Amino acid sequence: MASPDLLAAAPLVQIATALHRRRLSPVELVDAYIQRIEATTGLRAFITPPDGRTRRDAQRAERRLARGERGALLGVPIAVKDLFATRALRTTVGSRILKDWVPRSDAAAVARLRAAGAIVFGKTNLHEFAYGVSTANPWWGIARNPHDPRRSPGGSSGGSAIAVVAGLCAGALGSDTGGSIRVPASLCGCVGLKPTFGAIPLNGTFPLGWSLDHAGPLARTVEDAGVLLDVLSGGDAGRKSRRASTRGLRVGMLQGSIVDNVQPAVSRQLDAAARALRRRGLRVRVVVIPDLQWTVATQLVTLRAEASALHTRWIRARPRAYGVDVRTRLQLGSLVAGADYVLAQRMRARIRAAMSDVFHDIDVLLLPSTPIAAPVIGERTVHWRSGEEPVDGALVRLTAPFNLTGLPALSVPFGATAGLPIGVQVVGQWNDEARVLAVGRLLEAEAPTLTRTSQTLAWH
Repeated sequence: MASPDLLAAAPLVQIATALHRRRLSPVELVDAYIQRIEATTGLRAFITPPDGRTRRDAQRAERRLARGERGALLGVPIAVKDLFATRALRTTVGSRILKDWVPRSDAAAVARLRAAGAIVFGKTNLHEFAYGVSTANPWWGIARNPHDPRRSPGGSSGGSAIAVVAGLCAGALGSDTGGSIRVPASLCGCVGLKPTFGAIPLNGTFPLGWSLDHAGPLARTVEDAGVLLDVLSGGDAGRKSRRASTRGLRVGMLQGSIVDNVQPAVSRQLDAAARALRRRGLRVRVVVIPDLQWTVATQLVTLRAEASALHTRWIRARPRAYGVDVRTRLQLGSLVAGADYVLAQRMRARIRAAMSDVFHDIDVLLLPSTPIAAPVIGERTVHWRSGEEPVDGALVRLTAPFNLTGLPALSVPFGATAGLPIGVQVVGQWNDEARVLAVGRLLEAEAPTLTRTSQTLAWH
């Protein structure tokens, strides 16, 4: 058996190969991860950690592998964000209200993981009802960044990102409404993919904003994210992660007011990423999309209205059952006028048209995933030369445009500052995950050594 530390850093693809070749036992793998989970409880990665049932699932997977059965994820432990319904396993949505909910069936995404042979490996911590970007959960514990426990892991899929980076699972399932996969991926230092809107079904997933919600993978490598995408999307239109050529690809480096306020270290790493792509033969040019300056307001109105509509009955009947920050957001959302929501959707259409136009001249867009590295837990404002910005707003400023438009977007670790990871974001045209992942692989290969998570296993 490989050491738990080596398993913790091993990419999912290597783990799956070792399992299929029977050079690694699913039971040994599960035991190694559980050992690490027990040693890192202070990170608050899980609401419901894996238990004895998980080990029985591993034993069943071992028997299936012994019989020569195949499955893309057979025996691979995948952590699941605790807003995806899981059959006979508590699903709290990070809330007090649903603390005892045990669904009778799996969410569609979870069912696809199981069909591929994956072991559902516990339920990860999240911001309450996924409505926030810190994963400072008042009921289930404040999640902490694995690089520095004084700092935020981001959210709302913070527990999933922690589980991947801290080596507590082989990969994880998250959701993204304004950046909830890409923000924690950026702050914690893993790969996070928000695919095209609708690419992964959301049946059985507790919603936050119906027209903004996406499901997607968090993983240690771009290749791992592609494997998970193929499983989660069901392969309806062929493999979404198929190898795409990057020869002569046109890369638009986003400039404009939306990216004016970025930490210098983030800006330096983005420039380094652009140079790396040029060395690989891609054509990089600056692009400006003026309508993106309206995305923050458009996203805010859209999300507040949709989330408030969803929670109308509970917030009126049981306001004190919510944490303070989420309760405040929901109450503010109830004040959004119907006319404001309609106007926001008109602006959203303009933003979508502007994005469509820019893709006539480029193939992918390059920008930071977040304008800052992981903030200290509880920090409320970012100070720029131009003034102050709320931390929560800063963290989603560069991710939310692609929830509004439904474009596929990938966060890849690229460099660090003071030991904290920095994420670079690659955005592609609708349903063009293959090219997004292809560019992500190039960035991953060129990334400074500190942010490379892949290790070679002796038994691979």
